[in-house]
Amino acid sequence: MKNNIILVLVLISLLLFGCNNQKTSDENQILSVTIEPQRYFLEQLVGDKFTVKTLIPAGANPETFDPTPSQLINVSKSKIFFTLGTLNIENIIVEKIKENNPEILFENCSIGISRLHDETHHHDGDETSPHHDGDPHIWSSPNTAKVIIQNMYNSLISFDEKNKDYYKKRYDKLISIIDSTDTTIKDYLDIAPNKNFIIYHPSLSYFAEEYGLNQFVIEKDGKNPTPKQLANLIDIAKEKQIKVVFIQQEYDIKSAETIAKSIQAHMVPINLLNYNWNEEMLNIAKAFSHE
Repeated sequence: MKNNIILVLVLISLLLFGCNNQKTSDENQILSVTIEPQRYFLEQLVGDKFTVKTLIPAGANPETFDPTPSQLINVSKSKIFFTLGTLNIENIIVEKIKENNPEILFENCSIGISRLHDETHHHDGDETSPHHDGDPHIWSSPNTAKVIIQNMYNSLISFDEKNKDYYKKRYDKLISIIDSTDTTIKDYLDIAPNKNFIIYHPSLSYFAEEYGLNQFVIEKDGKNPTPKQLANLIDIAKEKQIKVVFIQQEYDIKSAETIAKSIQAHMVPINLLNYNWNEEMLNIAKAFSHE
């Protein structure tokens, strides 16, 4: 997959360079982000000052995503590209774009966030595993979302200082939304009879860490579990009386269906690439209170 990406980038290098010299004034007001939740945060901050583009669309798998030439061209038109800072795909994209568009600023939104490793999801030092250096889903909790937003805000006021007051008002409003979401999540979890859950892919490490939940993962080293591993997880689920199994459209749900049926749990679809970040966080919290 990496070789394909590099090939695509090489083929469009000259095109990117050419586009860079033909930017209109409107195009000069573009900012880019990697995923949709980042777009939500950034659009709340910038209002009508910039147009925000997303590289990876909702529904795509960030760990296997292969960008199209048009998606890369959109990034090349940006004044700033706010990377998530935790996805391997970003490293390839950033290096190639830097070669042809050295004037673009790149801001890493993960600065200040410690990477979490899910204890039930070991990789035995395998650096080819997508999570060998920790869970990349750093936006999946209010605390980490605030750090991402702070990094975006700091970059904005440095880049466009004349509108600092405008951004500050919008920043304060966004933080109040995050705090309100956090309060509602706690209300749901306070009445939850069980703080354990199952998920195919370890995507909720930060959410679990923030709220004292226990995440049990179906996949093993990025692969479907063996029958023995599946049976062991079912035994654990029964012992822990787990009633919530989260599923995501990017991943196979057959194992989740087997587990949910065996332990009489309900499957809850989630979409961590949902633009409406606060809506998705509340959807996750509600699953625990509605057991």
